[in-house]
Amino acid sequence: MPTGSPDVLLRTEGRAGFITLNRPRAINALTHAMVLAVDDALSRWERDPAVTTVVIEGAGERGLCAGGDIRAIHDDARAGGSASAAFWQDEYRLNARISHYPKPYVALMDGIVMGGGVGVSAHGSVRVVTERSRVAMPETGIGFVPDVGGTYLLGRAPGELGTHLALTGGQIGAADAVLTGLADCFVPAAELPALIHDLKDVPADLALTRHAAAPPPGVLAEQREWIDACYTAPTAEEIVERLFDAGVPAAKETAETLLAKSPTALKVTLATLRRSRALATLEEALDLEYRVSCAALTGPDLVEGIRAQVVDKDRNPRWTPATLPEVTDAEVARWFAAPAGGDLGLAAGAAGAAGAAGAAGAADCGARGGA
Repeated sequence: MPTGSPDVLLRTEGRAGFITLNRPRAINALTHAMVLAVDDALSRWERDPAVTTVVIEGAGERGLCAGGDIRAIHDDARAGGSASAAFWQDEYRLNARISHYPKPYVALMDGIVMGGGVGVSAHGSVRVVTERSRVAMPETGIGFVPDVGGTYLLGRAPGELGTHLALTGGQIGAADAVLTGLADCFVPAAELPALIHDLKDVPADLALTRHAAAPPPGVLAEQREWIDACYTAPTAEEIVERLFDAGVPAAKETAETLLAKSPTALKVTLATLRRSRALATLEEALDLEYRVSCAALTGPDLVEGIRAQVVDKDRNPRWTPATLPEVTDAEVARWFAAPAGGDLGLAAGAAGAAGAAGAAGAADCGARGGA
């Protein structure tokens, strides 16, 4: 019998505990209450010897999770932002918990998986994508910066692929999700019911060997040469210049895409990603992202970006400043200052959890894709 709350359904079948994000009309966008419900379930099942595997899935046909409830963030930012900061505190703690979970944590990344949806899936030990998967960190399009550990994950993708995805917010399919380290295994969507059935009774790695296959071809491997050449530039302005000058139609289209994003968000995203690459742990990256997220509440672009994309839906954001050269180094530095309410402090408490990292084992997909 399912338990939990209306927006997060919990059930146990056989040896598995199932978490179903249940806001299908909103593509299961996360609210604060949902984050707390998932965390509570993980806490209880961690101590329950009858549960040996945890599975997270999304209700409906559209996807696992489209991210956080950005309309709520828009309204809160206009009112001062305290509720959003509290939401991020608990969301980022959940992301860190997932990364250290001592039992197999199987994320079924079918359909749309964006923003906060990446946070509740891509830090797990077993990340499954299908031909319907569309994975992205699209924050720069709303005047925000990849969070939920996104800069940590993308900063460790091969070459500059993660920089490309972080700045453009581009959606990727199954093969590219595996290539960039956001997923482990491809399972055809038609096989998901059988996989779920097997997860109830057999270890996750055995269940996956029964159903994993080679994914359809991706696109990033073929674009790697111009992506690496352009995104190693030291500044966002020079990245755009190199993209225009690359002589590749896809690179020119990418430059035009970047120029439509928030200039401030682009510069702060680039700086955050490069800082995250030098950090040793996810917790350190989440602490850094928390500073950046709180800073976003004090500027104009987050409210304006959500207004244009979600509230008024005119798709015509008016960024402030409007161009990359107008975004000063001092403005970028401001985003990395400690927030008025204090730092998140995850890294300080991570030492005790470090021993549990990887205890569940990573997915072993004999047919995994990628390059």
